[in-house]
Amino acid sequence: MKRIDCLKAIYPELVDCAVVTIMGAVAAELYSLGHRANFFYLEHAMGLASSVGLGIALAQPDRKVVVIDGDGSVLMNLGGLTTLARSRPNNLVHVIFDNETLLSVGGGAPGGYKWFTTATSTGTDLAGIAKAAGFPHARTVRELDDFEAAAIDALNVDELSCIVAKVEAEMPKSFLMDIHMLENRFEFPRALQQPPRHKDRLRRPTRLTKEQPTTIPALKSREE
Repeated sequence: MKRIDCLKAIYPELVDCAVVTIMGAVAAELYSLGHRANFFYLEHAMGLASSVGLGIALAQPDRKVVVIDGDGSVLMNLGGLTTLARSRPNNLVHVIFDNETLLSVGGGAPGGYKWFTTATSTGTDLAGIAKAAGFPHARTVRELDDFEAAAIDALNVDELSCIVAKVEAEMPKSFLMDIHMLENRFEFPRALQQPPRHKDRLRRPTRLTKEQPTTIPALKSREE
């Protein structure tokens, strides 16, 4: 399972969410699909995406907050899981892409996957830790269909959720992000001043194919 495919699957459902990503590959790949004002890329703060997401979730309980994290970042701040569980915001979804590697800080170099590994490569179970910390919903998924289903379920339910997605240790095609950190820092809170649109239920996204229209800007431009 590839991280970019997971992001494509949930991208249409993030339009009304506050989305906080960790630095590196996750941020670059989400940005490559098409930047939105409600996306905040937390650069140079490894391990703190869940902390920022928690603050937003508590401040705006009517808005769904999606934190998109990595295994290396979560392991740098394991206390973040216990803090989330203790506060238990029912509007936060914590997605953790686990490639068992510190990909963005050396693991993506030739052969880097062999020595820049994380504790999950030797058995640490992040979903198990989240569940033991007190998350009402925490699970590990290894297939794209399972990820899609788990993500939509988490977005629909009014409870704190954690999804650990086991993905390949694959670098993004590019780390280029044509948005300055300062611009993102001011654009994001302005977007959160707009009230979220309320949806009774979220629709499971359909699989993207060449025959189907897409709402992902980066893919739509290629089709045209």
